[in-house]
Amino acid sequence: MLNIKSGLLCGLLLIPAVSHGQNYPVKPVRFVVGFPPGGTNDLVARALGQKLTEQTGQQFIIENRGGANTAIASEMFAKTAAPDGYTIILNAPGHATNPAMMKLNFDPMRDFSFITIAAESVNLLVTHPSFPPRTVKEIIAFSKPRPGEINYGSSGVGSTVHLSGALFEYMTGVKWVHIPYKGAGPALTEMLGGQFSLYFGNMPSVIGYARQGRLRGIAVTGSRRSSAAMDIPTVAESGIPGYEVTTWYGTSAPAKTPRDIVDRLNSEILRALKSPDMQARFKDYGADAVGNSPEQAAAYVQKEIDKWTKVIKAAGIKAQ
Repeated sequence: MLNIKSGLLCGLLLIPAVSHGQNYPVKPVRFVVGFPPGGTNDLVARALGQKLTEQTGQQFIIENRGGANTAIASEMFAKTAAPDGYTIILNAPGHATNPAMMKLNFDPMRDFSFITIAAESVNLLVTHPSFPPRTVKEIIAFSKPRPGEINYGSSGVGSTVHLSGALFEYMTGVKWVHIPYKGAGPALTEMLGGQFSLYFGNMPSVIGYARQGRLRGIAVTGSRRSSAAMDIPTVAESGIPGYEVTTWYGTSAPAKTPRDIVDRLNSEILRALKSPDMQARFKDYGADAVGNSPEQAAAYVQKEIDKWTKVIKAAGIKAQ
């Protein structure tokens, strides 16, 4: 009898354990977004959530927790979400810029299991038609002998619109005056009225004005030209090698989420990103689908934290 029990036990031990990820998900998944409804981050999350619902047969339910440039949602997520794959979050550039601008009650790397960078979009440097320079090199040459005389606007302190200008100053040594507004709408109204000279606007909000000639499109902030404006060069190829600012849309689960669940989420999101309808929807939002591994996503976020910490500290930028 002992031998039979021992043999049975050994046999059971040889049966492979069932992977968590094989049966996941078996119930709805919360998808936290650190912005109010209606903005590009919310639109990207809803498009992705809808596709994941179709693919997995379980609902991915959007939960908006706006405020503090994503810090409120990220703190709630880091402190309360169970590491079981049933709560995920959309990470945005604020995840990488907030550590240098405010005290956080969570760790932006250790408290998250990054899944993938789902999409990215770029900003477009535009100038008012009355501003003489027409290229990046001309802007630098025009600005250097005029420190503190040239204004650039933004949609708010710490936004990628603001930080695009701060990085330009940091890498070229020009000294502009930053004028923050409460959102892109008021900033664009003032820009069109000639109240300031330069603006690094989100591509969807400014490309129409550039095409109409109401603003002058100078350069895009990404590492490559935008599919929305292939005739406009990047800032990097226009005279500032290494310059890059992207608005990115990442996804992550809580720290200690089983790796097979992270891998399942990665696989499903990459599958969604390859679908023509998702790519078309993202393009409507001025974004391009990306998709990479959890390791690549984590490395990307760490690189963004390191870059923006240097820029924000050098510029003395504080959250408002």
